[in-house]
Amino acid sequence: QVQLVESGGGLVQAGGSLRLSCAVSGRTFSTYTMGWFRQAPGKEREFVAAIGRSGGSTNYADSVKGRFSISRDNAKNMVYLQMNSLKPEDTAVYYCAADEQLIWDVLHTTASRYDYWGQGTQVTVSS
Repeated sequence: QVQLVESGGGLVQAGGSLRLSCAVSGRTFSTYTMGWFRQAPGKEREFVAAIGRSGGSTNYADSVKGRFSISRDNAKNMVYLQMNSLKPEDTAVYYCAADEQLIWDVLHTTASRYDYWGQGTQVTVSS
């Protein structure tokens, strides 16, 4: 069974930075496209970023382009989200997700395409 555990959330002032980490259990991490999503109170879960199986391809939501960076370390079964120039509107619970793809390496932006999810980590940006 695959388990995802996020860490690194917290309270930060606007303009600050945070780095989220996601540890993934299992021996087939390199077959997963990985994504980060977020959900603010009263809003639907939204796509933030995704990274391909080798780390060679990435995709970002327009709202975070140029500020956030997704990366992965397949040797450590880890995926990261570096968040810079944070804004109050970035406040949300951030979730790590894994999409098992044995053939294709599509960077899905829809939550329903992901197979496994972490429990989430809270990010709060104060103004």
